[in-house]
Amino acid sequence: MTTNTAEKPGDLPFWKTKTLAEMNDAEWESLCDGCGLCCLNKLEDWDTGEIAWTSIRCVLLDGESCRCSDYENRQATVPDCIRLTVESVAEISWLPPTCGYRLIRDGHDLYWWHPLVSGDPDTVHQAGISARGRTVSEEGLDIDDYEDYLVTWPLEVGEGK
Repeated sequence: MTTNTAEKPGDLPFWKTKTLAEMNDAEWESLCDGCGLCCLNKLEDWDTGEIAWTSIRCVLLDGESCRCSDYENRQATVPDCIRLTVESVAEISWLPPTCGYRLIRDGHDLYWWHPLVSGDPDTVHQAGISARGRTVSEEGLDIDDYEDYLVTWPLEVGEGK
C-alpha cells in the first residue's frame, strides 16, 4: 500500500496560494515573524542610495520581545515609521532577506522557524534570526553618533538556516 503525501491545493497554507494583495488583514499581519529587524534604524547615503544598517532600534521596539510597544499608534509617536503595505513591500529594497513579506513577494516559501510554519512565536529567536539582545534604543542617542553603531548582521541572519 502506498501513501500519497503530496499536498492538495486546498491543503496548502494561505501564503502558498495567495499573493500579498490577496491576503486579508489577519493573514497579512501574521506574515510578520517578529524578528524586529525592520525596526532598526538605517542610514541612507544620499548620493548612492546605499543603505547601512545600525543596531539602534526604534524607541517603540522592545529589545527582548522584538515587538512594537504601541503598534496601533506607532505612527503618531514615530511619524517616520513605515507602514508595510503591498505597495511599500514592492518598493522597499532594505527588507531583511528573511522577511516573510519579502519572501512571499519574491515567490519563496517561509523558513522553518517562521511562527506560521513552526507554530511557535519563539522559534524566530531560537534560530538566531531576530534582533533580540543585539540592539540599543535610539532614546537619548545623538543622530551624529549613529555611524558608531553600523552593523551587517541584519543582512546575514538566516544564512544557512
